[in-house]
Amino acid sequence: MIALHEASITVEEGETVTVLGANAAGKTTLLNGISGLVPLRHGTILFNGESIENLPAHERVARGLIQVPEGRLVFPFMSVEDNLRLGAFTPRARVHLKSSLERVYDLFPRLPERKAQLAGSLSGGEQQMLALGRGLMALPRLLMLDEPSLGLAPLLVQEVMDRVARIRAEGVTVLIVEQNVNQTLKFADRGYVLENGWVALSGSAAELGASDEVRKAYLGM
Repeated sequence: MIALHEASITVEEGETVTVLGANAAGKTTLLNGISGLVPLRHGTILFNGESIENLPAHERVARGLIQVPEGRLVFPFMSVEDNLRLGAFTPRARVHLKSSLERVYDLFPRLPERKAQLAGSLSGGEQQMLALGRGLMALPRLLMLDEPSLGLAPLLVQEVMDRVARIRAEGVTVLIVEQNVNQTLKFADRGYVLENGWVALSGSAAELGASDEVRKAYLGM
């Protein structure tokens, strides 16, 4: 089964780019293909000018390509701080572990209050913040987020999206897959709409927000 068909996207340094689409449109497959979690049958992935499609996932991580997966996937029987420290496992990230921890704790003030707690005891929103923080501990050159608001109550969705917007404001390059289109288009620079594995539409966030197709399909207008 081929989940993506000639899906060509570009993310420039410092940009936030969103990928929109219904369930089974190929959004997660796109991120997994970029990060090396699923094989690429055809095509090229360029990262900082280097072809990386034949590199294993861990070598892509070493180059700064970091994915925060759908469903958070924190280590439930480890403490919050140990989860964060695991994010800084590359040599480059280990050098900056202390300053990265301070940065993450500043960005997510609930986490230092709970740093000794088991990650599995956190609420869903707190676990999502922990997963985002763990991704930042790796000092990403490209941070890929897969459905960060999935399964969260509306107030927590707003809180998590505010943090993603702040990450973007700090200059981190972000590729975000998200079904909460209205929230994502508020801070994204550009976006792509996937339909059945094809790029059906692309443009600036303003253009997508004004598109009749996007408004009807994803914004309920």
